[in-house]
Parts: sequence; structure tokens; C-alpha cells
Amino acid sequence: MTVLQTARLRLRSCTPADRGDFLALELDPQVMRFLHGGAVDHATTDPEKVTFLMPRGTEPDVWTARRRDDDTFVGWFCLSVERDEVAEIGYRLRRDAWGKGYASEAASALVDLGFHSTGIEKIVACTMETNLGSRRVMEKIGMTPIRTVPFQSADFPGTDHRDVWYQLTRSEWQARIR
Repeated sequence: MTVLQTARLRLRSCTPADRGDFLALELDPQVMRFLHGGAVDHATTDPEKVTFLMPRGTEPDVWTARRRDDDTFVGWFCLSVERDEVAEIGYRLRRDAWGKGYASEAASALVDLGFHSTGIEKIVACTMETNLGSRRVMEKIGMTPIRTVPFQSADFPGTDHRDVWYQLTRSEWQARIR
């Protein structure tokens, strides 16, 4: 199992033992407000029929992030190959981990891994234009906005806004690390 270490975090491939932490994130209405409009009702929501990732601990592209000093669960991150030479990065963090730089720290580690060890040429990400925290993370890891599109995935407050797509190319990443 590959383990990534950052200054404050340890990222490892998820396992079924992480399921409880993943479900807790989905039950937090603030964590899920830009994806689902609030907490996920697990009794009525099929993870296979939603437009966002609901990991259960068996996904090969999902990484669990824990603090190195005390092993506290921070959140999960994913780097999924979407199509030839393109991967999508995503993340979900506990509310008490917001605003501490964990998201950009872990996402940067996955970007580096993706460009170092795969043939991907571009990493993309998407969020609602009103999700300023997530947009800031994307910008901190070197991604730039490339387009906005109408939000059509669901109907909840804020969906009258648009989704913003970001990208980082291999050549842009290489220029940043030099």
C-alpha cells in the first residue's frame, strides 16, 4: 500500500475501515451543501445514482488523510483517471479541518504523485462558483479556471449558479516545481 507523507498529513489508500469516517462526512450538512444541498439521507440515496463521489472504502483512487501527529481523520482525496491523459482531483474534509491548509497540502501531494507516476497530461477539478473555499484550494495548487457551465446536477439552494472547471497541465506543473 502506497503511503504519502506531507508535513502534517499521512495519506493512504482507503480501506473498508474508513467507511464510518466517510459516512460521517456525508451526514454533515455543511460538508455536503455544495454537492447535495445538505446531509445525505443514506436510507434513500443510492451512491451509484448521484453526481458526486460517495466512497465506501473500496475505491482504488481514494486516499484517506489523517494527521500525522495523532492519526485524526481529516478527510479523503481522490485522483481519478477520467479519460486518456486526464485525471480529476476531488476532496472532502471534516469541518474542523477547514481553513487550515490541509486540503491544499494533500491535493498538492496527489498532483505530484499523478504527474510523477502516471501518463496523465492534465488534472481537472470542478466546483460550484459559490464554493470559494474549494476554489481557493484549486488555485493554491496551481490550477486555473478554464470554463463555467450551468449547474444542472441537482436542485437545491445555490444551484442557480454555475460550476467552474479548473485545470493544471503537466507543463504548468513542471514550471511550478522548477
